[in-house]
Amino acid sequence: MEHLAALVLVPALLGVAALFVRGTRLQVGALLAGALLHLVLTGAAWVRRPDGYADYLRLDDVGMLFLSITSVLFAAVAVYAVGYLTGPTHDEPARLYRFVPYLLLFLAAMTLVAVTRHFAVLWAAVEATTLSSAPLVYFYRRGPALEAAWKYLMICSVGIALALLGTFFLGAAEAAVTTGPPGLALTDLMRAAPVMPRGWLRAAFVLALVGYGTKMGLVPLHTWLPDAHSQAPSPVSALLSGALLNCAFLGVLRFFQVCLASGDAAFARTLLLLLGFVSIAVATAFLIGQRDFKRLFAYSSVENVGILAVGVGLGGAATFGAMLHAVNHSFAKAGLFLLAGNVLRSYGTTDAGEIRGAVRQLPLSGPLLFALFLAIGGLPPFGLFMSEFTIFQSAIGDGRTRLGLLFVALLAVAFLAMAGVLLPMLQGESNRPPATARERALAVVPPLLLAAAVLALGVYLPRTLDTLLHAVAGVVGGTS
Repeated sequence: MEHLAALVLVPALLGVAALFVRGTRLQVGALLAGALLHLVLTGAAWVRRPDGYADYLRLDDVGMLFLSITSVLFAAVAVYAVGYLTGPTHDEPARLYRFVPYLLLFLAAMTLVAVTRHFAVLWAAVEATTLSSAPLVYFYRRGPALEAAWKYLMICSVGIALALLGTFFLGAAEAAVTTGPPGLALTDLMRAAPVMPRGWLRAAFVLALVGYGTKMGLVPLHTWLPDAHSQAPSPVSALLSGALLNCAFLGVLRFFQVCLASGDAAFARTLLLLLGFVSIAVATAFLIGQRDFKRLFAYSSVENVGILAVGVGLGGAATFGAMLHAVNHSFAKAGLFLLAGNVLRSYGTTDAGEIRGAVRQLPLSGPLLFALFLAIGGLPPFGLFMSEFTIFQSAIGDGRTRLGLLFVALLAVAFLAMAGVLLPMLQGESNRPPATARERALAVVPPLLLAAAVLALGVYLPRTLDTLLHAVAGVVGGTS
């Protein structure tokens, strides 16, 4: 239990301490120390799974997967943020005091989501991710940033309220078959699930899917996501898309586990398929002709969380593909947003129509951005090709040929839509030089490592990760 508590408390305490210091070195030190200690503690959990306390703090295979993604991404973002926030384009280094504390508290909240199996604690942790990240969306104190932050708070508050109601319904279903008050612990719920009232349980899953799906970026309550991602600093956008969406996805998976134990898998999977395909289709429509490249990447995130929902909804081997996709998408999209920050800092705009020839003018960030565009588009040999192909192959193998073909068709249109925006920006004839072509190592190394990881996962899947992904797939209804 002490190990799990430390995973949450270390970044939380460092974040609180950072609220009371103003020195740049102290702020940077707190950020890097939090990232390093969290990464070390997460690595130690791989060596020896820590003991828990009931289901309040317990790390299972599902939580281990998403905790690892969060820890690796935060380390990359922390290193990038040092150069991003102390570079020449930030003339007020003291802004770190408005950045580092909330970023560390954000890490603590996301960690709590991963290390709890108690539905009330899960709900509180997801709400904490909203409260800690909203000031980061408003970091630049501009009018559009204020609007994006309020939209983020308002829409996600609606979603979290629905998720809370779903938690109450789940408690009512548990109370109907137990003598004591509902405990809302996953272990007890799965044990009681086969005899729970189906009406309460189904209503709970619907509310949780819509509620946590709001934070996850599923249509229809996805509209906060493009605004928040486009206005937040690029390191924050990387965490919002690469780690935060996974936290909400984990919330959906917890409710889905109870539905599986109850025998209501078909009902839950039908809803996941419906929202998944609608999300991919709507995101694809907004990708077409999108000029703002940060909003383009945000809509791509909506598309990819739709892919996760479709993979879990199909079940079987597609569940393994969805879990692998969660890893690949997180690394690729975080890398894209970090590189978007480099482009924005160099050209001073997020309008793709005003940028041409970025591959030649930014000799490091440009080619990396092109490579990660190919990765997020699902082209081989990158890891996203393997995860998407696994989902498609599973659909065809299970006799759902129409769904498989629809899945591939939507992904193809989404790729072409992104290509229509990014290729002229990257490969076109230069129309103006960047304001600064100097690329600092701290701004290039983190996305380079993330891109290398996505490439490596397309070529070789380490045995330890493969074992974990199969274990998670088995838990949430796939093949073990």
